[in-house]
Amino acid sequence: MRALSVLLPLALLVVGCGASPTPREVITTTAAPAAIGPYSQGIRVGDMLWVAGQIGRDPQSGALADASIETETTRALENVGAVLTAAGCSFADVVQTQVFLRDLADFERMNAVYAKFFAGAAPPARATVQAAALPRNARVEVLAVAVKSRR
Repeated sequence: MRALSVLLPLALLVVGCGASPTPREVITTTAAPAAIGPYSQGIRVGDMLWVAGQIGRDPQSGALADASIETETTRALENVGAVLTAAGCSFADVVQTQVFLRDLADFERMNAVYAKFFAGAAPPARATVQAAALPRNARVEVLAVAVKSRR
């Protein structure tokens, strides 16, 4: 009986993946840098949006912002914001972020910039980790998950 109580929810989860799927919508905008690999800038399924990791690249030139963590963080979050906007969302809809830093010694300076983008009363859940390396030798990468509020 115990095995059934474990397997039944798992079976329902697997079956749920194939039952009347909600269409996936690819979100693309020229206001954020084009993907540099086989991935989408964003994917929306129903009211949920997954924003791919964004680094501090300029959308037009593709160049990385200058070497300061503040400038890179600002540009990375502006890029996240551009994808959010393209999907009809805003930073207020973000429920979770992940921040990857090349050096955790930059945490306080990154966090000061990050706080300006999420200044509302209910900032998203967040994980921040140090990564051995980031694309294009960036200092910071930010990804986000949003749920469109029904206001």
